[in-house]
Amino acid sequence: MEMNASYTSLVAVGDSFTEGMSDLLPDGSYRGWADLLAARFAARDPRFRYANLAVRGKLIGQIVEEQVAVAAAMSADVVTLVGGLNDTLRPKCDMGRVRGLLEEAVEKLTPSCKQLVLMRSPGRNGPVMERFRPRMEELFGFVDELAERHGALVVDLYGAPALGDQRMWDVDRLHLTAEGHRRVAEAVWQALGQAAEDDWRTELPAAVPVRWLARRSGDVRFARQYLGPWIMRRLTGRSTGDGRLPKRPELLPYGTPGDHRLPQGARES
Repeated sequence: MEMNASYTSLVAVGDSFTEGMSDLLPDGSYRGWADLLAARFAARDPRFRYANLAVRGKLIGQIVEEQVAVAAAMSADVVTLVGGLNDTLRPKCDMGRVRGLLEEAVEKLTPSCKQLVLMRSPGRNGPVMERFRPRMEELFGFVDELAERHGALVVDLYGAPALGDQRMWDVDRLHLTAEGHRRVAEAVWQALGQAAEDDWRTELPAAVPVRWLARRSGDVRFARQYLGPWIMRRLTGRSTGDGRLPKRPELLPYGTPGDHRLPQGARES
């Protein structure tokens, strides 16, 4: 990859991971790694254009139906595509269908952009991860195959132990913290040939042991606030993304009103 390659536009396609949950801002909106990445490019060139079509809860079929054609029509320099992981978390998942839809998305997006970026998504270490690991690894193996066939980049977040650390994940145990999103932005930045700012793979210091009672109390709160509602949505066929529109549906300069742009050279903690 050419270092300091020149890119003038970015379109992000996917689900909650790309929408930016749970990198919460004071106004109640979500930022996330894609916004941070766009801000870094815009700090170099204020004309840099960015669209984020990702919507929380979307399955790969919905991503293909609602986002892929729109993204392809924008003819951006860079398109990021992350999808299919929500499918693997469903009790019943047709992995053959997931692979077919992901391939359809890649085939439509590749000729529309200079560089397609795919990812092996991170996963939070724990029992849920272990339960769904075989499906996730099957998905990521296919991502590697698609990238090789179509000349896409693959950012391997799954292979970075630091991003599996439970402290990188929000209390809902499904979405990265602000620090996790910052590291993903740095990983994609480097994959696109830009000079490294730091080592996003650096692991956190050893964790202070949490007492048994505190762990169990946390588990109870998690089950009540997040796991129970998540199960109910699965049983009723609902999604947190139902009726929700993308936060940046048009390919516009990143500095337009409402953007949460970092000053040049600034970093988020």
